[in-house]
Amino acid sequence: MTDTPANLRPRYWEQIPLESMTDAEWEALCDGCGRCCLQKLEDEETGDVYNTDVACELLDTGTCRCTNYPKRQTIVPDCLNIRPLDDDKLRWLPNSCAYKRLSEGRALAAWHPLLSGDPGSVHVAGIGMAGRCVSERDVPVSEFPLRLVEWND
Repeated sequence: MTDTPANLRPRYWEQIPLESMTDAEWEALCDGCGRCCLQKLEDEETGDVYNTDVACELLDTGTCRCTNYPKRQTIVPDCLNIRPLDDDKLRWLPNSCAYKRLSEGRALAAWHPLLSGDPGSVHVAGIGMAGRCVSERDVPVSEFPLRLVEWND
């Protein structure tokens, strides 16, 4: 997520469908929680997705910011690019995610930085992963199943 550009219209997300948003509008919807950057495991039989507290190698676990956002998909080929958003991508996103909430017809959460005016509100609300995850550089893949987490969304 980048800082919210000052030139965005107030509450634009209530007026513009996700698929019609500009890049700046789309990017400003990201609350910076870091949850989409955590490794997930899928049960191949059921399709259920399980969350871990293991972060992508590019996520700064202290700030929940990507250390190379412009080149993330080149460096990490399986980085989830959610634009365009579809049902398959939605299932990998947490229920708290602004993109998922809006696609489901729900409003942004009160703690969302676009509403609170504070980029730290996501962490104060307990949604952000800053300081609550570890880098995949420090955890062998074989230990990912031992690091499953459930979130309060």
